[in-house]
Amino acid sequence: MGAVNKMRAEADGAPMIERILKAVTASAAGPIVVVTGHQPDAVKAALAGYDVTFAHNPDYAAGLSTSLRAGLDALAEDIEGAVVCLGDMPAVSAGHIDKLITAFDVGEGRAICVPTHQGKRGNPVLWAAELFEEMRQVAGDVGARHLIGEHAEMVCEVAVDDDAVLIDLDTPEALAAYTARRKS
Repeated sequence: MGAVNKMRAEADGAPMIERILKAVTASAAGPIVVVTGHQPDAVKAALAGYDVTFAHNPDYAAGLSTSLRAGLDALAEDIEGAVVCLGDMPAVSAGHIDKLITAFDVGEGRAICVPTHQGKRGNPVLWAAELFEEMRQVAGDVGARHLIGEHAEMVCEVAVDDDAVLIDLDTPEALAAYTARRKS
């Protein structure tokens, strides 16, 4: 996104990070941890009034894996799992998140719940706590997606009706296209 703080870029009339946080707070997920990186005070200001725990990642420039680790480290030890949401996916809804939570059942082999649209896997992903240590070992500018392949027997694909789980806004052009599409 260049000089623009992506989390504060406007999507659907609100900062992008607030759009996804509204979805998370309206879902059955909780407690909620928001990982900050670049300009943490600006992100916190955009989320003033929400009941969240902030975890700052001073190593955010080293890649997504460091933010994943910071978020996992901020979770309570007795948690069953975590829905890992990306702050640049403003079209994700509470309904998408709740479908993942409803599908989640470690005892029945559904320890990684992944949304799909027309056969393509997207985000957010719900991960069982038993995978957190492996997730902490991820390095670089990648998430834990490779663990889905390594633990295929634990994966539950959850079909959703729209492409919101595939829309990731990483560039000004992607944001402009998303905005134009939403207006039409």
